[in-house]
Amino acid sequence: MTEAADRLFTNAEIHSLTEPDTVYEAMAVRDGEIVRLADAYEVEFLDGVETEVIDCDGRVVLPGFIDAHTHMEQLGQHLVHADLSQADSAEECLELLGAEAERIVDDDASTDWILGFGYDESEWADRSSRLTRDDLDAVSEDRPVAALRVDLHTASLNSVALERLADDLPESDLHYQDGEPTGVAVEDAAEAVRRTITADREAMREVLEAATERAVELGVTGVHDKVRNSKAPRVYRELAADGALPLRVRIDYWSDHLESLVDVGLTTDAGGDLVQTGAIKSFSDGSLGSQTAKLREPYADADADAADGATGQWVVDPDELGDLVATADDEGFQLTVHAIGDEAIEETLTRLEDTADPAGSRHRIEHAELATDEQFERMADAGIVASMQPNFHRWADEGGLYDQRLGEERRKRTNRFRQALEAGAPLAFGSDCMPLDPLLGIHYAVNAPTEDQRLSVTEALRAYTFGAAYAGFDEDRLGTLEVGKRADLVVLEESPWEHPDRIDEIDVAMTVVDGEPVFDARDR
Repeated sequence: MTEAADRLFTNAEIHSLTEPDTVYEAMAVRDGEIVRLADAYEVEFLDGVETEVIDCDGRVVLPGFIDAHTHMEQLGQHLVHADLSQADSAEECLELLGAEAERIVDDDASTDWILGFGYDESEWADRSSRLTRDDLDAVSEDRPVAALRVDLHTASLNSVALERLADDLPESDLHYQDGEPTGVAVEDAAEAVRRTITADREAMREVLEAATERAVELGVTGVHDKVRNSKAPRVYRELAADGALPLRVRIDYWSDHLESLVDVGLTTDAGGDLVQTGAIKSFSDGSLGSQTAKLREPYADADADAADGATGQWVVDPDELGDLVATADDEGFQLTVHAIGDEAIEETLTRLEDTADPAGSRHRIEHAELATDEQFERMADAGIVASMQPNFHRWADEGGLYDQRLGEERRKRTNRFRQALEAGAPLAFGSDCMPLDPLLGIHYAVNAPTEDQRLSVTEALRAYTFGAAYAGFDEDRLGTLEVGKRADLVVLEESPWEHPDRIDEIDVAMTVVDGEPVFDARDR
């Protein structure tokens, strides 16, 4: 006699997202594993005395979304501190920071820092403005204030913060006017700010609980979290041990952790079902928003007196990156390298191609925003994953950030997902937490401004499910709905195939990890 299932999902439109996509009416789950996919009649044979039956009421069921590039600490900070992501002006940011200052006093917070996250001046009416020291001094003249730009490559500081961090901020990464720092810090200086304000262990639990709760509300069942100088890895494992971690976490450690990982014997894929060690993370260049992404040709809006011919800067020198790649690869680690500009992608790709088995190691280039046709073809030949962020098309409209920084011709060559797939490069989607929202990213991928940037609904969904699972060596247990795989899934209120022009408006009805509902909004 066949053993009964723990849970049945019936009256559903279940998309396996295999190639080709197969659609089922019902699914049975036992011990967190999918044991049957079929029509309702066949699956009902596994309905036992203790089986829970979930009627999906005709809703669409998909594999759970896996965000291949996240910063969960920053997401949690958005939720715990001042969220500047919806601010339309510097003035609105200052109002939010002022409210945060009052909240900290009322809560008797353990830190005296006033923090805000996610501002994006490229979407303000006055796009030339940035939060400066003078602006933030108006929030407080006796407590440090820091506001981090949406890309995390720029931080704005008040006078108190500049003085407190004076010994930690490289002068080359500070902006000056008339010989005085403006309060705008980029790259290594911004990293020094992030390192200073990172949460301690107790606060990190609050931050990660808020972030993971938000993620599962959006249908996310797994994340590849980029972590540096943080208590997050320990807190993730504590949450998992306590049964309080609602999704799967793959930790991509910054390269300055490599020696420690080798010393303690952690390698790529080490860990349990919920928390695993992922790749070694590094950078080549910065960001377009901060004008630090490394380009072959100057920025369209560059200052004529800018250093390096106004083409951006190296965050990690190419030769230094090559040494790191060789060391990490020799130790058996996957590499995941941030490269946005076409020049940065070239140098990064060359170093990854030189490793012994880039396809077997599944090395990754993060962002690849300005990859050329030839670079996508080389990535395909080497099996190097294009880990890209479709929500970045929020900046791809005429007059948007890409237009401002790159001009029309290069703007149309950003984030060309169609070209990546046609070249045969493995494609994985993530959000970079700008914002974390898979359905928003899928919407942008389907409705991108130019044809080379667009995917079909199925292709976009697969990049956020199977593609991300493949990038994390997890395609045998995650990424599609098939018998024998883990029951990680998302239930949607509407079909993205029926509403391709408003995928971003579709609500998540339920999120399930290992067969257990971790979010359920069906009765709300």
